[in-house]
Amino acid sequence: MSGCRSNHDDRPADYLVVGIESHPIQLDPRYATDANSVRVGNLIYNSLLRADDKLRLQPELAESWRMVDGRQYEFTLRPNVKFHDGRPLTVADVKYTFESILDPTNQSPKRGQLKQLAAIEQTASHQLRFHLSVAHAPFVEQFTMGIVPTGSLRGDTPPPGSGPFKLESIEAGAKVTLKANADYWENKPKLAGVVFKNVPDAMVRALEFKKGAIDFMQNDLEPDMLPWLRSNTGADVSVHQGTTYQYIGINLTHPILQKRQVRQALALAIDRDAIIKHLLKDSAAAANGLLSPISWAYDTTVPRWPHDPAQAKKLLDAAGYPDPDGDGPLPRFRLSYKTTNIDLRRRIAEALKEQLQKVGIELEIRSYEWATFFSDVKKGNFHLYSLAWVTIMDPDIEYQIFHSASMPPNGDNRGRYRNSEVDRLLEQGRVESDQTARKEIYRQVQQILADDLPCVPLWWWKNVVVKKPSVKGFLPYPDGDLISLKNVTLR
Repeated sequence: MSGCRSNHDDRPADYLVVGIESHPIQLDPRYATDANSVRVGNLIYNSLLRADDKLRLQPELAESWRMVDGRQYEFTLRPNVKFHDGRPLTVADVKYTFESILDPTNQSPKRGQLKQLAAIEQTASHQLRFHLSVAHAPFVEQFTMGIVPTGSLRGDTPPPGSGPFKLESIEAGAKVTLKANADYWENKPKLAGVVFKNVPDAMVRALEFKKGAIDFMQNDLEPDMLPWLRSNTGADVSVHQGTTYQYIGINLTHPILQKRQVRQALALAIDRDAIIKHLLKDSAAAANGLLSPISWAYDTTVPRWPHDPAQAKKLLDAAGYPDPDGDGPLPRFRLSYKTTNIDLRRRIAEALKEQLQKVGIELEIRSYEWATFFSDVKKGNFHLYSLAWVTIMDPDIEYQIFHSASMPPNGDNRGRYRNSEVDRLLEQGRVESDQTARKEIYRQVQQILADDLPCVPLWWWKNVVVKKPSVKGFLPYPDGDLISLKNVTLR
């Protein structure tokens, strides 16, 4: 492939073609929330710190950094870093990026994550200090925010970054093309560029891989295809432990779903192990909550919800929804379930529908293309839906998802969950700097959420990498990040 164009499409020479299932919605890191926007954006934008393949924070734009005390962080920037348009990256750009997120008129979904940030002070030509209003242990994770140039406004065209690749073109809904940044401060990428090709149908994506139009895929594949890909395409297929968390989101303002017994019945009615075995072909592990065993804060004693239809029926009876026809055709109640129109997502939805039907819950499946589906989720326009959380590092992500102050647009509490004890613990976890004490706080949070079920845990996805043998040097990350594409070669 090296040095020539593919016969299968009009890819530029020495560009890697990555097949993805959904088009990135918003690459600007201040507004990116969907997985592909974040992953593609991480190749375009540098941040002060970056998580490595063990999810440990390492300096990126920061030449050095230190926590002065619980409320102050000091960074010294690398010299001679430039944005893709040639402008030098300065302290002013870092300051502007964070302040533009905090500006309420910009309506950044990440504003709530920065509310402890009181001021940013330039202390030397390449040095700046972040001042927090209160001690906030997980704030260091916010230093993984991609940096944009001063004055960058929200618009259709993402601002330039300083990362290993620069944005070459966007064909709406079809592909995003990145070109290697020849002036990258670390090392110029070995690839000439990367094309992220949006192929929503997993079967079509696999066939595109077979004919050579796609070189690399990570996740979002029909599990049934993996043996076929191994034997029919000569693909390198590898499976790695992951942190991506699949769950069923619940609208807690719904008169039926606001009852905890109903939510618990949903959890008991679902046979995760059967879905993982038969539909997912063991490419996932049953989950009992957001935090996976990879997290330092994971609590091994958090109860799991077994598959127990009989107990689910008892809970529904107790909640005031008796079986109207004694195990007959009439449902206790009906709910809608929103998902994307990806084939595997629809098949998972059908399996859930069949399992819930057995306890008397009728599920109406509504599938949409990605942008419409995600828009409805953010607006709270749903009964039930399923999504996955990616890039889970600090357990403080639970504040963003479950604290009552994090309802959109201030965070991602899309189900409108309210629990004063959870609020109190999540606030406590933010100001406690001792990790042992923090672990105890988040142990309590995990126990409450496992019982209260503001969302129903499904599974943690394993990371499945499918690539041509000619693709060398890719290092998988637990959160599915693609940053190591900067080190990939095509032989």
